[in-house]
Amino acid sequence: MPLPTAVAVPAAPLTVAAVQAEPVPGDVAGNAASAARLVRRATERGARVTVLPELFLPAYHLPTLAADPAGTDVAADAAATVDDARLDPLREAARDGGAAVVVGAAVRHPDGRRTISALLVDGAGDVRVGYDKQQLWSGERELFVAGDRGATLLVDDWRLGLGICYDGCFPEHGRAAAADGAHGYLCPSGYLAGSEHRRDLYYAARALDNTMYVVFANLVGGADPWRFNGGAAVYDPEGRPLARGADTGEAVLVVALAPEALAATRAAHCMLLDRLPDQGGARAALPA
Repeated sequence: MPLPTAVAVPAAPLTVAAVQAEPVPGDVAGNAASAARLVRRATERGARVTVLPELFLPAYHLPTLAADPAGTDVAADAAATVDDARLDPLREAARDGGAAVVVGAAVRHPDGRRTISALLVDGAGDVRVGYDKQQLWSGERELFVAGDRGATLLVDDWRLGLGICYDGCFPEHGRAAAADGAHGYLCPSGYLAGSEHRRDLYYAARALDNTMYVVFANLVGGADPWRFNGGAAVYDPEGRPLARGADTGEAVLVVALAPEALAATRAAHCMLLDRLPDQGGARAALPA
């Protein structure tokens, strides 16, 4: 995988928000209103980008998603634009705050594909599909089709790779974002209770692997077996949490990403520049 020999560091800080919250299964309109409220909390504290959890709009509840696809999906047109009146409160909140929002949704595409996606609501209130999850987990494969490409969100001069939950468990996914020059990695997620160790390890590792910030949003609450564990976080480029939510309860974590810290980390830890063109390559079998 080719990597840039040098990636310009942004000129100014970028304030971001990672959200943990509990949506209601099947209630896209109600969850969009909740998302709008959370976005307003974030933008009031200066957030230019707010990241909400995976499948937040319909809620991550596979039985409901299987039983009512028409009611839980949003439709995208051929240009990946989403025009759904249920999202109007969220559009208004993004427009009022002049900020970008990344929020999880189930999307129906014109060719019939159904994807777990990250919608992007921009500062003008327009909604489009930003990224389709590439690594589907477990029962998701029975309901959804995997995406076939990555995506990078551009905010000011910050480059922010997009991933969704299980994507972040694969080092190659975060590295692909870094190869595209990402300064950060935005991960709407849905981690179930009992996965706290992995939740806290994967995204810190992706940050350090690639010397980039990671913004991890997560679902919280619900009832077993669909009970989620919060722990939303923003990690610095060495994988240290700058903010972390509790395992229960709603939270909006607002953090300023600092170009100076990004530059200093990349100067001290040069994995992106030192990576071999064929890491690992051919291997020799050694007798014991």
